Amino acid sequence: MKITKIETIILKDIWPVTWVQIHTDDSIVGLGEVWVNGTGSVATYVAEVLAPELLGKDPRDIERHWARMYYVGRSTGNRGVNMLAMSAVDIALWDIYAQSAGVPLYQVLGGKFRERIRVYNTCFDPIMPHSGSNDDSGLYDLKAQWEDPGALAESLLADGVTAMKIWPFDRYADKSNGQFIGTEDLEAATRPFREIREAVGNRIDIALELHNRWNLPASKQIARSVEPYNAMWIEDAMPLNNIDSLKELKDSTTVPVCASETISTRWGFRDVFEKHATDIVMIDVTWVGGLSEARKIGYAAETYGLPFAPHDASGPVTLMASTHLDMHLPNAVVQETVRAFMRTWYADVVDVLPVIEDGHISAPDTPGLGMKLLPGVMDRPDADVTATTL
Repeated sequence: MKITKIETIILKDIWPVTWVQIHTDDSIVGLGEVWVNGTGSVATYVAEVLAPELLGKDPRDIERHWARMYYVGRSTGNRGVNMLAMSAVDIALWDIYAQSAGVPLYQVLGGKFRERIRVYNTCFDPIMPHSGSNDDSGLYDLKAQWEDPGALAESLLADGVTAMKIWPFDRYADKSNGQFIGTEDLEAATRPFREIREAVGNRIDIALELHNRWNLPASKQIARSVEPYNAMWIEDAMPLNNIDSLKELKDSTTVPVCASETISTRWGFRDVFEKHATDIVMIDVTWVGGLSEARKIGYAAETYGLPFAPHDASGPVTLMASTHLDMHLPNAVVQETVRAFMRTWYADVVDVLPVIEDGHISAPDTPGLGMKLLPGVMDRPDADVTATTL
């Protein structure tokens, strides 16, 4: 089996996602994906740097290809666009490998540990006009976070979802560039927590996303402010350029600390593990180095007794690849989902989505990822397709 063509596909009218399709001489096509502002940069890197390394090679030699892709990105420290591009390519290679074996992707990762895993809902709004039902109920979750957080929690529970993630502190970060948060703003930002607890008690878990926007003192204040509401975790409070500060935050609060979708590769996580700086390990398979690295980091997390919780507010392939990984890893604990995306644009670009029932998600039993781009995607007026061939 040989790689004969590598394509990148960008849909300019939707979320900034770059899809990668890898074609083989056996007519198997692998699918990968990455979310990034600056989609064209990923497409260029795939075409100019990665495709020449892969064309004509056996796609199933995944470890060899990963090492080579990592090597050619060494001049920029293997961060940024090169890591994003190789992550997308890596997922497509795993998809090919599983399809060629005729088994679901979780099987080639090492088989199933579980049949399904709990989900939480990240409270986004739809990002674009969408096809399908005109019923917008339960879609504008970010808006509802402020307007009626209690009703939002009740809506999620009615869907069987027992955990949610909100980010009510973000709107206050720009006031001081994340250097200070006053008492009035602390009170206002914790209001959604109070109203959710008043509406549904402890029937739903509430995770707090902070998007790396605060310094250490402010992060400590924020963590203390949500302690009375039994927050599920506090995620990415600070820019993760100082793991000692993350450790100090973790030691200062009873709220579990979660980190971090913004770290890539096993070497990036080494200090986090060795310094015991996090309670929950979160990766994004399309940013961390693909499924190859995500699996290794998951195993490493298990050796430190840490749970694993993959990120997805990115795209449908990210979610599907993460779900396969969740089926396999013993320490996977919960999977991020965005119902506003699953009910809108995800279904506009791929043929199959993971099934969510009773607040749990499962992976399909069809070969590979079990997901393809819809036939008409590459013919859309906003589609930008680049193909590199032998």
